[in-house]
Amino acid sequence: MTTSITDIIINLAETIAVISVVAYLITRTRLYSEVIDHKLTLRGQLFMVAIFGAFSVYAAALGGAANIRNLGPMMAGIVGGPAVGLGAAFFGALYRYFDPRFGVDNIGMVTYSAMLATVLAGLAAGMVYTFRKGKLVGVLGAAVFAAVYEVFHFGETLLLAHPFTVVFPAAIKAFPLMIIAHAVGLATFVFILNNLINERMMRADKERIESELTVARDIQMSIVPKIFPPFPDIREIDIHASIESAREVGGDLYDFFFVDGDHLFFVIGDVSGKGVPASLFMAVSITLLKTKSKEGMQTDNILHKVNNDLCADNEASMFVTAFCGIINIRTGEVVYSNAGHNPPYLRRSSGDVEPLPCHSGLPLGVMEDFAFDRDVVSLKPGDTLVLYTDGVTEAINREEEFFSDGRLEDFLRNTGSIHSTRDLVQSISSAVHAFAAGAVQSDDITLLAITYNGPDILRRNA
Repeated sequence: MTTSITDIIINLAETIAVISVVAYLITRTRLYSEVIDHKLTLRGQLFMVAIFGAFSVYAAALGGAANIRNLGPMMAGIVGGPAVGLGAAFFGALYRYFDPRFGVDNIGMVTYSAMLATVLAGLAAGMVYTFRKGKLVGVLGAAVFAAVYEVFHFGETLLLAHPFTVVFPAAIKAFPLMIIAHAVGLATFVFILNNLINERMMRADKERIESELTVARDIQMSIVPKIFPPFPDIREIDIHASIESAREVGGDLYDFFFVDGDHLFFVIGDVSGKGVPASLFMAVSITLLKTKSKEGMQTDNILHKVNNDLCADNEASMFVTAFCGIINIRTGEVVYSNAGHNPPYLRRSSGDVEPLPCHSGLPLGVMEDFAFDRDVVSLKPGDTLVLYTDGVTEAINREEEFFSDGRLEDFLRNTGSIHSTRDLVQSISSAVHAFAAGAVQSDDITLLAITYNGPDILRRNA
């Protein structure tokens, strides 16, 4: 018995290697989609018959203490149905008949029973396929099926093979090992195939999700202005903005538009969280801000109205920090309000840089009926407002240091020669990425710069 156990372990090790190749081959060919969709073409069926028929011949030729030639038809039937199982069994049975060790010269002993068992193995496995409507059986189910079938094979051999006195002792010795070998072999095949199929399905799902996220990002980016200069005929102001999402879609936002001929509304914000939920909340927030700002309200009232709308039915408890303002392009006066956002920097034409003084209220969506404050600042020609999200100041390098407000302020102070808002935004973004030095971007990076040029350079096209 020790020798037999050693033989079966060797047989199984060799067979499992071949099973792995067969399972891999199926999932790397057109058969994969046919098996998954349960729509095997005639060509696919013939290909599977050839593969599993060859495996049955290989297993029969391998011999050993526990012959596993029935595995080929079993695997064929499990994944291809009765016709494929019978087709693969034909090759195994034919080889069994002509096998010089057991074939024509020993036809009266076990040849017919062995051939019949091989054929019935393919048919029985195919019936399992039919019963499950093409759905691949689980690992435990495969092992139980193979074991039960080999018990049947044992009974069939005792019934048909002769002489009984010779067959019975050999069968008693071989069949326990054959039951184990077939159960382990078929379970291994199903395990490998299921894993490979799941891997392919997960990859397909990932590609589909990535494609959908790309579309979602395109839609999201269509919400914010991205054509610069946005108002080529208006020289009183110079505006540029950029947004870099840490993921395919993000929660940062910015917007600007004229509410009348003299007043420009602008806003920047940062939604709590990441990914799709944040992007959806961002879209809702920016739509509400745009709607309320066009109703002629002051910035504190705009934030109050938007906050109440976001608080309603906010079961996800999401919120958005926001800074918004309205600039009079004739006078340079800016009225602004803050909802928990980073205060912008004011870079004067003289080169001085300071955080814009402002009252900081709660983020939008946190508490209904919160009263926001309103502040005012007067810009002189050449003054620039630099608005940003915390993805700028909280960018981390490999030493886990933050870019910080101090570095941003110093950068603005040392780049007074940069007058174009496009160049200023791009230089800040480059400085942040240079500081991170390849470290993973953990948050969205959004910048909005507005320079007031003054009414004296007004040049409108007629």
